[in-house]
Amino acid sequence: MDLKLADVSRLLNVSKSTIRRWLAEGRIPAYRLGNQYRFSPMEIEAWVMSQKMGNTPQPESTEKFQLDLEEEDEEEETNLLGLNQFSLYRALNKGIVQSAVGGTNKEEVIRRATKEMGPALNLDADVTAELLLDRERLMSTALGLGIAVPHTREIHLEEGHDVINVLFLEEPIQYDALDGNPVHTLFFLFAADDKRHLHLLSKIAHFVQRPETLPLLQARPNKMRLLKQIRTFEASLRGA
Repeated sequence: MDLKLADVSRLLNVSKSTIRRWLAEGRIPAYRLGNQYRFSPMEIEAWVMSQKMGNTPQPESTEKFQLDLEEEDEEEETNLLGLNQFSLYRALNKGIVQSAVGGTNKEEVIRRATKEMGPALNLDADVTAELLLDRERLMSTALGLGIAVPHTREIHLEEGHDVINVLFLEEPIQYDALDGNPVHTLFFLFAADDKRHLHLLSKIAHFVQRPETLPLLQARPNKMRLLKQIRTFEASLRGA
């Protein structure tokens, strides 16, 4: 199901005014359905992966942009904001952090990682590896700056919660990144549904653009230290 403007606002952690400004500037893919905008989840995912997203929204435009006439349920929006605020922290808390993982190429690393992750997530390791590699063949999941987010929308966790596993590689590997940098850190993303998948992907993209994040990841922090930094990051988004 395609997304409404309010959905994209919540999932990308930016205001509806920012989404409207991006639409006016032609910066985000969408289509018109009467007086409302709709967004394809696949197009938004590809857009997130291709962006150098900043850590906070740009200042809001004062220009009125009255093209989306949807009325919002404020109580529902407030509940979703509360549910989403520490979603990255919760997903990583349910996952694992591995350091100095070996591997000489993308396929070797992904297959080795899924052998470890598959049983814990009640997933077939070989099938999971193939789906992740299929996604990589479609488009590299490297965000740049030495970070990649292996993921696939073909897998939804039945337990109803999201899981992120972080791998720090023993040696960086080539990953077909747009910036040409080899990858040293991988965030393996497994979500319970498409909306949460997109929301977490966006949050990771924001998190890795923080100036303090890259030195942290290069130091291969343990899970407790990484969770602490992510909690601080997500708490800062409340004001945005």
